[in-house]
Amino acid sequence: MDPYLRVDDLRVSFSTTDGVVRAVDGVSFSVERGRTLGVVGESGSGKSVTSLAVLGLHDPRRATVTGEITLGGRQLVGRTEAELRRLRGQDMAMIFQDPLSALHPYYPVGRQVAEAYRVHHPRAGRAETRRRVVEMLDRVGIPQPERRYDQYPHEFSGGMRQRAMIAMALVNDPDLLIADEPTTALDVTVQAQILDLLADLQAEFGTAIVLITHDLGVVSQVADEVLVMYAGRAVEQGSVERVLRRPQHPYTWGLLSSVPSLHGDADADLNPIPGNPPSLIDVPAGCAFHPRCRYVGHTGGRCRTELPELRPAGTAGHRLACHLSGEERSRCYAEDVARVGVAQ
Repeated sequence: MDPYLRVDDLRVSFSTTDGVVRAVDGVSFSVERGRTLGVVGESGSGKSVTSLAVLGLHDPRRATVTGEITLGGRQLVGRTEAELRRLRGQDMAMIFQDPLSALHPYYPVGRQVAEAYRVHHPRAGRAETRRRVVEMLDRVGIPQPERRYDQYPHEFSGGMRQRAMIAMALVNDPDLLIADEPTTALDVTVQAQILDLLADLQAEFGTAIVLITHDLGVVSQVADEVLVMYAGRAVEQGSVERVLRRPQHPYTWGLLSSVPSLHGDADADLNPIPGNPPSLIDVPAGCAFHPRCRYVGHTGGRCRTELPELRPAGTAGHRLACHLSGEERSRCYAEDVARVGVAQ
């Protein structure tokens, strides 16, 4: 199956008084209909900037976007705002991280969902529009949708607001859904309900989903493939089974070892990655992760001077940007497992 979304060599930069911020620096990936790509990495790694570029939401006066973004065979980079507006909502949609700030407090929730519908169905009458919105509110699990249509965001719980955002994103049956941290502010019970809802809707509509999250547990539960980003670049990419169970990049090891174990000692210390992500104005030479990598000395200095390219890592579809040889990676990974118990 041909990918519905294909991103090739995407680069997004912003000019500031301090210098050029290279927020995304040569990222490539693809997503097929009915499949979910999980995009993970620390804050500032370029995850949300990538998703906003796909939807064409960067201000061209302040951002420079290059590369190729193909949606259902249509090139998006370089299209006018009017052309992108016709695609947003109809062919691609986004669930934002904070529904309380994304929903306008002055207007009823149903009216806001209806506005998203009528943009692409201008001839729909008021009764038809209301019927469609109530149907969608009911489909995403909001109780008493007819009454809730006229209520305001502050009258909804956090989980219901997130469901309303999903209804707004799906009201036009888009083929691509980008979900940016859709469960971050929710308790685990509501989080599970939202993830089940996305899975059910994907099965019903065959939607391609890009899920941006810090939660590796969520990724392991719902995603088919994983893209690990660091300092605006992809450092590891492949199937969930391969990346999360047999990771090859030291940064991925660090992310996995930072997750508390449900089966470990409740009083045990977490194992965060040492240091902080780099400034995207002044990214270190060579591998951007090398100042924080425990194994930088195993490559004879290449990590400090030579930028690693994303290359096949043995298994079909698994790609890696690291200078460590296969033998070195196996040995270093075994050390990490012994040291902190990285998930296997």
